[in-house]
Amino acid sequence: MSEPPEVRDDRMPGIEALVALYDAVGWSAYTAAPDVLVRALAGSLRVVTAWRGDRLVGLARIVGDGATIAYLQDVLVHPDHRRSGLGSRMVAAAFAPFGDVRQQVLLTDDEPGQRAFYESLGFTEVHDVRPRQLRAFVRFRS
Repeated sequence: MSEPPEVRDDRMPGIEALVALYDAVGWSAYTAAPDVLVRALAGSLRVVTAWRGDRLVGLARIVGDGATIAYLQDVLVHPDHRRSGLGSRMVAAAFAPFGDVRQQVLLTDDEPGQRAFYESLGFTEVHDVRPRQLRAFVRFRS
C-alpha cells in the first residue's frame, strides 16, 4: 500500500495547482478568478495542504482573528483521495494552533455526507447546540 499524502503547513501551492484542485472538486466560483483565490489564501490565518509527491491533493484553510474566532473556510480533498482520512487530518492540522479559540465555526453544503463528516470532528449544527439557542446568518452576493 502506498504512503498517505503528506499534510504540510509550509508549502503554498502555485496558482496552477490551486486551480487544478479547486476544479477537481467542482468549486468553479473560486477558479473563475484565480487571482482572487490566491489573495484569499494569502489573507488566511492558516493554510494546510496535502501532497502526493508534487501533486496537490488537499487543502484546508482557517480565517478569522485566531483569538476569539477561527473559521474553517475551505476543506478540499481531491476525488482520488476521498474517504481516506485525509480531510480529517487536514482539519486537525489547520485548527491545531487554535485549540483555545472559543468559536470554531464553518458553513457548508446541506448534504448528508457533510453533516456526518463534520460531526465526526466534533462540530454541531447551530440549531442543535444546547443549552444555548443560537442563530446563524449568511449573506451571499452574486
